[in-house]
Amino acid sequence: MACVTDWVCDERMTNYWTETVKRLTPYVPGEQRSGASITKLNTNENPYPPAPAVLQAIRAVSGDQLRRYPDPESVELRSVLAEYHGLNLNQVFVGNGSDEVLALAFLAYFTNGRPLQFPDISYSFYPVYCDLYGIEPQMIPLEPDYNLALERFEANIGGIIFPNPNAPTARAVPAAAVSRLLDRHTEQVLLVDEAYADFGGDSVVGLINTYPNLLVSHTFSKGRSLAGMRLGVAFGHPSLIEGLQRVKNSFNSYPVDALAQAPSRMKSITARPSQRSCRHASKRCQTCKIVVLTYCPQPPTSFLQGPRVAMLEPFSRSSVRRACWSDTGTNPGWTNGCVSALVLPPTCRNS
Repeated sequence: MACVTDWVCDERMTNYWTETVKRLTPYVPGEQRSGASITKLNTNENPYPPAPAVLQAIRAVSGDQLRRYPDPESVELRSVLAEYHGLNLNQVFVGNGSDEVLALAFLAYFTNGRPLQFPDISYSFYPVYCDLYGIEPQMIPLEPDYNLALERFEANIGGIIFPNPNAPTARAVPAAAVSRLLDRHTEQVLLVDEAYADFGGDSVVGLINTYPNLLVSHTFSKGRSLAGMRLGVAFGHPSLIEGLQRVKNSFNSYPVDALAQAPSRMKSITARPSQRSCRHASKRCQTCKIVVLTYCPQPPTSFLQGPRVAMLEPFSRSSVRRACWSDTGTNPGWTNGCVSALVLPPTCRNS
């Protein structure tokens, strides 16, 4: 009898797959190369470590805490986040990274038989979720300058999701524009993905008490330098949060582990790493363009860090998602490759 490890995943093996699995084109995560000599750009990891208070709280977790299941409702963590944002506990949901939060939200709100609208240049996981859940995607083209014109969205034919600031364009839409869209779009959920809001643009968390169909997602991977811990958050009306809880508890009752919940005991989970003037430099990124760059503060959707990393030329609309780069001095072991398109304010072009 052949050993299972000798089997090849050929056509005979894929016969066990459902038609849903066969049609999927899965998301491909960024390559995780190891080694201190590598300047890694492909996954937009924050170059600064987490806040010291966060690390202290994680180190204080005891073996007794780890032998037990964590709080399935993450009450302490959600309470701290609610207080930080001026909300109530029942307006906060937490999950195992914002990708899980988004996946649960797609299932909870967008499997309604209507199209889901999102920008044509945007987070590449959105069409993957659509494929997985059988949702019809409707791509909304960006403007020639890569801005997102919210008036292009057709209200109430289905759900709407967009990142703000957008990735990889780094363009943000003001909260007032989101409010105007919500005034038109009243019958379906509008999900604003604020993964990079710590670095630029207006957060719309403050609008959720006005608009019961607004859901806002955050991640601790970018602005809080906790990509390795996996913690995502959603803010919304209590009925939206209850919907996420129902889906979560039908899938995994314990998505947020004890280590991720630990910093909430010291209220340090909201602490930010020391990022110097990153946000100050990126607030002006409404005029960002794809440009040749060397070394300067970062735009909202890129954590480029280190000298002599350069884009060779502006890129066309069709290639905005990828850009070639070279490093001629700092990392001789890895001298070229491709990363997500980076953008930079004009003031940084020659810095």
